[in-house]
Amino acid sequence: MVLSPASSVQLRPGAGVSRRLMIVGGLAGLAPLAACSGPITITAAAGTPPRLAMAAQKQLGVTTEYDAAYAALPYPGGDVPRKTGACSDVVIRAARDGLGLDLQKFIHEDMTAAFGAYPARRLWNQVRPDPNIDHRRVPNLETWLRRQGAEVWRATKKTGGASFPEPLAVGDLLTWRNAEGASHIGLVTRAGSNPMILHNIGRGAMQHGLWPMGLWRNAVGHYRWPAAV
Repeated sequence: MVLSPASSVQLRPGAGVSRRLMIVGGLAGLAPLAACSGPITITAAAGTPPRLAMAAQKQLGVTTEYDAAYAALPYPGGDVPRKTGACSDVVIRAARDGLGLDLQKFIHEDMTAAFGAYPARRLWNQVRPDPNIDHRRVPNLETWLRRQGAEVWRATKKTGGASFPEPLAVGDLLTWRNAEGASHIGLVTRAGSNPMILHNIGRGAMQHGLWPMGLWRNAVGHYRWPAAV
């Protein structure tokens, strides 16, 4: 996006960004401000949560499109084409590639055993588990992670999208809602004072600083991959 002088912005965290830019471009329009990054070096022992972040790096430049539509998938191990997918597919692929673990299988098995614990009936009028889509829905991912004891923090009041109160670690999973209630999930790829996330929010897998999420999303959940899985 080319900005005219009238719509210029200051390129620093916390600066005011014009509402017009937010509406027209969303986070895609803010991507240059967030210093979108190519792969970064992550060191992690086998089987540890940072392996999720290592594996997610390999999606950069490969997943270049966004598509959250329902698709019939093989089970287990089903996936849509790697060039596309939704925010949840970033996490699903990272778990398979980095840890050898299949969220499609885990969530289907848990929903089969405890369907009422999941929001599927309330949110999507489901009456039974569906392994084609259940694992690709962020509220189901949140529920499964919570049931595994992986929840670090959950919002009890409106919280800015970059204001997660607990320290972040590489490989952590973060979830958000926008003003309309749409859910979103991403991975932490760098912790510390200037954390980075990797996610797909509309233009394929992208990696950038956490701070732009505070401009148009509310933080709702923080999870750390359960060691017992």
